Amino acid sequence: MVAVLEVEMKHTRTLLLIGLVLALIVPLSLFTGCKKSESKATGYTIGVSKLLPHPALDAVEQGLQDYLKSTALSVSYDLQNANGDISTASSIAQKFKSDKVDVAVGIATPSAQALAQVFGPTSSTAVVFSAVTDADEAGLVAANIAGVSDMNPVEDQIKLLIDITGAKRIGNIYASGEANGVVLMEMAKAACAKLGVEFVASAVSNTSEVKMAAQSIIDRVDAVYIATDNAVISAITSVDDVVTKANKVLFVADPSGMDGLNAMIAWGFDYYNIGIETGKVIEQILTGTKAGDIGTVYITDPVKFELWFNLDTAGQLGYTVPQSLQDAAAVLIKDGKKISK
Repeated sequence: MVAVLEVEMKHTRTLLLIGLVLALIVPLSLFTGCKKSESKATGYTIGVSKLLPHPALDAVEQGLQDYLKSTALSVSYDLQNANGDISTASSIAQKFKSDKVDVAVGIATPSAQALAQVFGPTSSTAVVFSAVTDADEAGLVAANIAGVSDMNPVEDQIKLLIDITGAKRIGNIYASGEANGVVLMEMAKAACAKLGVEFVASAVSNTSEVKMAAQSIIDRVDAVYIATDNAVISAITSVDDVVTKANKVLFVADPSGMDGLNAMIAWGFDYYNIGIETGKVIEQILTGTKAGDIGTVYITDPVKFELWFNLDTAGQLGYTVPQSLQDAAAVLIKDGKKISK
């Protein structure tokens, strides 16, 4: 009888022990499950570092957000602007690293370089660049880096300028401290040499020097070609003013800031589309594709480019834009009116 009682007591103690363990485990599992659910609901955080505000880079920033809004991804943004200052771009990169963003996006070469330097090539956080001309030259090649290039058809642009105007001396202003600015200047120089025209360049270190640089070369050139150089494009109104007063031709490789300018020709990317393509890269990364497997995306579809002609400026300067080119243009300025096709 005693033996039976002892067995029953042992069995009871075992059941109590099992109950106690279950009591501890169940709330823990419920708590853990709740945290996972909350994390999923919170979604991903994307840090966006923009070099400075101007229409092209603003369009990239908007485009990537609009694309991601169309996906099933739940994302939030930390939008930062370096206002053209490299040290500020580095500080933004440090902030993103401390905040442990899921993807760090750099719009324009210096911002992307700052992110790549701070996060390093072995970081588990993907760095996505956008509006970067030459990723190789900028050192933006690593297993955790991908992005979208805005490499322009420089030779074709300069050839178009020569074909319409017959220019023999073409000026260019570029930022000597910006990798993409130097690359584009060298491409323009090579194109001019190939096409048999003189190339006159003037370097600047920041946006405040752009107008003076334009004034320094305007009397030595027939036309001015401005590439997608962030520092120079940010001061494009001052270049436009100098060129207009000198009755010379201005060609701008970034149509996004053409409204209100007298520039005769603009031909380049619609930067909103570059933002869309950047959003696609981010989506691939967040859904499991390694950044290094994506690498650099180049846009070659002509639909992604825009051609503008200011026929009023052309007429004032004595040039005629062939009808075939007018028909191919996305926008014409005529009689003071903007005609979008």
